[in-house]
Amino acid sequence: MSADPSPRLAGELPSHSAASEERSVTSRLSRGPGTSAVEVRRSARRSRTVSAYREGDRTIVLIPARMSEAEERRWVTVMLDKLAAQESKRVLGDGELTERAERLSAQYFNGGARPTSVRWVTNQNTRWGSCTPAEGSIRLSHRLQGMPEYVVDYVLVHELAHLLVPGHGPRFWRLLDAYPRTERARGYLEGVVAADRLPHLPLARGESPHGESPHVE
Repeated sequence: MSADPSPRLAGELPSHSAASEERSVTSRLSRGPGTSAVEVRRSARRSRTVSAYREGDRTIVLIPARMSEAEERRWVTVMLDKLAAQESKRVLGDGELTERAERLSAQYFNGGARPTSVRWVTNQNTRWGSCTPAEGSIRLSHRLQGMPEYVVDYVLVHELAHLLVPGHGPRFWRLLDAYPRTERARGYLEGVVAADRLPHLPLARGESPHGESPHVE
């Protein structure tokens, strides 16, 4: 990982022969509403590594020229997730979390969901988030700290939607459809849950390799 002040990450690819022609190809990828532009730069000089960094409101991903379009899409996703996770390691305070929730409410619910408090809690190991609509309070599990921002935002949007619709009926899911990265965030959290269910060796006597896994309510 580079010491460059801008977040920068690198990954290594399986060994292949480098292309003989030296050239650089730049393309732009659309990431959807509310996300920054991604610029992919291909270079024949780069044969085994992929790297990514922020440049203003853009994300630059550097890849080998030989990489296929499918590999490009996969590595762009991998590097964006890694950058997001790196940037999320700075834990937001409860005040900042409340401000973030208010911005998300304004963006996706026209400000209709109005939380009175949003805070981190350490006693929610079987759910990612919870809320009390009557009080307007939202609680997020500390286990979300360090996850990509879009995942934290998804849980916030989920709980904000509950301030408008308490249950998980069709109207609730229609509200949640407003957040464009819902499926991706759900997939990320499902992956975390699946990883938690894998056996971790060595286990203490009487300890089960499986346990309750967090979910969003």
